[in-house]
Amino acid sequence: MRIHFIAIGGSAMHNLAIALHKKGFKVTGSDDVIFEPSSGRLANYGLLPTEFGWFEENITPDLDAVILGMHARLDNRELLKAQAMGLKIYSYPEYIYEQSKDKLRVVIGGSHGKTTITSMILHVLNFYHRDFDYLVGAQLAGFETMVKVTDSAPVIIIEGDEYLASPIDRRPKFHLYKANIAVISGIAWDHINVFPTFGDYISQFTQFIETILPEGKLIYSENDLELKKIVLNSKANVEQIPYAIPAHEVRDGITYLLPQHTALQVFGDHNLMNLNAARLVCKELGINEVDFNAAISSFTGAAKRLELLNSKNQTSVYKDFAHSPSKLKATIDAVKAQFTNRKLVACIELHTFSSLNKTFLEQYRDTMNEADIAIVYIDEKTFKHKKMEPLDQTDVQTSFNDQDIKFFNEAGALESYLRSLNFENTNLLLMSSGNFGGMDLVKLALELDV
Repeated sequence: MRIHFIAIGGSAMHNLAIALHKKGFKVTGSDDVIFEPSSGRLANYGLLPTEFGWFEENITPDLDAVILGMHARLDNRELLKAQAMGLKIYSYPEYIYEQSKDKLRVVIGGSHGKTTITSMILHVLNFYHRDFDYLVGAQLAGFETMVKVTDSAPVIIIEGDEYLASPIDRRPKFHLYKANIAVISGIAWDHINVFPTFGDYISQFTQFIETILPEGKLIYSENDLELKKIVLNSKANVEQIPYAIPAHEVRDGITYLLPQHTALQVFGDHNLMNLNAARLVCKELGINEVDFNAAISSFTGAAKRLELLNSKNQTSVYKDFAHSPSKLKATIDAVKAQFTNRKLVACIELHTFSSLNKTFLEQYRDTMNEADIAIVYIDEKTFKHKKMEPLDQTDVQTSFNDQDIKFFNEAGALESYLRSLNFENTNLLLMSSGNFGGMDLVKLALELDV
């Protein structure tokens, strides 16, 4: 098979390219810019384009398929030539389905927790040396790539994103996988540039349920009342399996699953919910609760999800991917509940299109109330890059409903402020899907005044 990737440098795209290369396919690709770690990984397999840019000569009649990344524009010269030649053009989720249509497909959907649930399932299956394929949205310990597709594996575990499949396919990615077993972790409005109303967003999950194959299984969080309503109203021919927070206790900063008192390396109600979803999936795959608990006890978390940067005395510094309102609140609440005797300094970088929208910003109301010091950072260059109207301190304090929130729009000023604080008996939580203006978070964590 000869496959060409347009916009090969994307996170999922370059991992799929490597997976197909390892499967024995002839893979080529193009992009106008490729950053690390994509460039290094592609180079390791001889897949890094020799020259950046789009070149019509890359599109030839002998190609079996073209895979189009979201980064490409509609007027991309390679795309236009492939369309003119009548070549088969896939989005990457379409091609994942193409490679897995004879397998049992487990698809993890939801506005939050997708990566963690998927990672937990992969960890348990790997613990027991099961043969499986996968697509996950983060780099995991013990896994070389974020995508694996083989001929041998009988099952594939897919993190199902609700964002659009490609520039020419405006369907959400998770609609394309046709799950046998599906999970929905919860619904919280996001991607307002594509789904401008909450109703638009919710309808994507209603449709997702309808894509589950007849007599399939739907595992869903019954704690999410909006989700529970759409599930119970669904006419889809699927078995509905609800889940909630499992029985547990917290002692001396460690969370234990009950009744077996299984010590966990992750914490927080949101992670316990994620764990319960993963447990139910693993049960469907033939792994009982005792065996699941034995494996999950060594799970340390997905990358950038409550990732511990440093711990000293009574101070811990965490980095987390949280950026949406629901993720922000859940992460802050988790750290406060786990360390009830410590203060918390919580800092979020608003970085995504949704979070920088003045109307959507109101969704953040009261989300940082549990923090002892709440900080919001926005890189002032982000507004210029995204061509959006800037937000100021008043906008942030009003939307968050907290006049005490500290606001920074310059990374140096934020770092100076954090270094001026005394972190004795105080945790620091740094949350962003960006990079805090290039701040060295590990160096900061090691040098704070404790």
